[in-house]
Amino acid sequence: MSHSASFALLANGTSLPWSEVPQTAIADFVRATAGELDRGGRLCSWFGVPEGNGVRLVAVIAFDADNTLAVGRSLPVSGGYKALTATHAQAHLFEREVWEQHGLVLEGHPWLKPVRKNNATVNAPAVGEFFRVDGREIHEVAVGPVHAGIIEPGHFRFQCAGEEVLHLEIALGYQHRGMEDALPGGPHRATMSQMETVSGDATIGHATAYATVLETLAGTEAPLRAQWLRAIALELERLANHTGDLGALANDVAFLPTSSACGKIRGDFLNLSALVCGNRFGRGLVRPGGCRQDLEPERLAQLSARLSTALADVEQAANWFWDSASVRTRFENVGTVYANQAGEVGLVGPAARACGLVRDVRFDHPTGWHRFAQLPVAVWPGGDVFARARVRWLEIQRSGQFLKEQLASPPDGGIRDELAPSAPETLAVALVEGWRGEICHVALTNESGRFRRYKITDPSFHNWTGLALALRGTAISDFPICNKSFNLSYCGVDL
Repeated sequence: MSHSASFALLANGTSLPWSEVPQTAIADFVRATAGELDRGGRLCSWFGVPEGNGVRLVAVIAFDADNTLAVGRSLPVSGGYKALTATHAQAHLFEREVWEQHGLVLEGHPWLKPVRKNNATVNAPAVGEFFRVDGREIHEVAVGPVHAGIIEPGHFRFQCAGEEVLHLEIALGYQHRGMEDALPGGPHRATMSQMETVSGDATIGHATAYATVLETLAGTEAPLRAQWLRAIALELERLANHTGDLGALANDVAFLPTSSACGKIRGDFLNLSALVCGNRFGRGLVRPGGCRQDLEPERLAQLSARLSTALADVEQAANWFWDSASVRTRFENVGTVYANQAGEVGLVGPAARACGLVRDVRFDHPTGWHRFAQLPVAVWPGGDVFARARVRWLEIQRSGQFLKEQLASPPDGGIRDELAPSAPETLAVALVEGWRGEICHVALTNESGRFRRYKITDPSFHNWTGLALALRGTAISDFPICNKSFNLSYCGVDL
């Protein structure tokens, strides 16, 4: 496939000098980006880099079938530009963020409002006006930001005709911590801990992306055994969260056997992560240059034995689930997102694969240990709650088999190397398939090799729009199971 001259091609987990990233005038850059997306590309990242009195826009586009990434930048722009969102919906939140952070005027953007900006007068997000549907029979339902469960805050505004949801708008930003604002000039002493808490239940995913970026900037990679350990930890993270989601879905339809069992088994998988590194969420394991802890033979054998028990337990709990006609009745044809919609808004991870899209970084853009040991992509075509639950179950099975095979034949060698200083004025990109989907980290260094700009895109940034689409035409009483079938991160977007 031929690509626009406005973009340079590179592989996942690699870098190139900033001077070698093609630059074009903003109108040409937007037009070239649209052309790449029309050719089958997918927008991984779109962000601004301040320069002088203007802002350069940077795009990272994935071509999954070619296993390549395309990177380009605009010349500095100070006023505004014609919005990419007008023709490509997957740019919607990215461009709202650019408008919010840099004040660029986006001509033709259909719905400009803050993503996470704080209100100047009160300690809450500046959420702006909500879209409203007119009509005598239309009523509005507001949910959150404070919810009944122990969960993060987010606001949901429903436009309904009776029980039917005509439109759902989601407002986030209540967990805005200024994460990206703290990164320029780094890495700092606190940077690794910040990366592990971008979205706490995806600690390994974000830590691995960050470590890969720093290793790329240093012109090296982690030792093979460290790559193996990271892959083990990443799949344990996936097992714990997918198991927890199956249990939560079962709870939402009052199927208590699977609900109670999966709550316990999720804890078993988290305890396996603690066995590996001392922390149930994997904090402290992944470090730039490798890993902090190794698995000696005794703990390796213990991990294998306990893993087999947990996998057998979750299989039994899942069989109860799938054998229940009442569960299938509540899940099938509820909260459907169609494949064309998923492609248009750029869904990633299980949410995309449940719409029939073959989209998995471990397969499309493998780095680290997944270059040597790939997992089959778990796809289900329905696009409904049942499909999203089914994809999770398929991934539990395949991650479990992957772990059994890997633990049976670990590689030898060390687990950590010292890194050279980061290359100056260089752009590095790392994608990792976290349990929710694609995690994208992009770093740009200054003349001293420190971070000039660091951009994080959590998979939830892509997928919240999918939840809004899933509710259209659905009864508002189905919102809990639709929401849980996506189980997106609030803080991963809020940063």
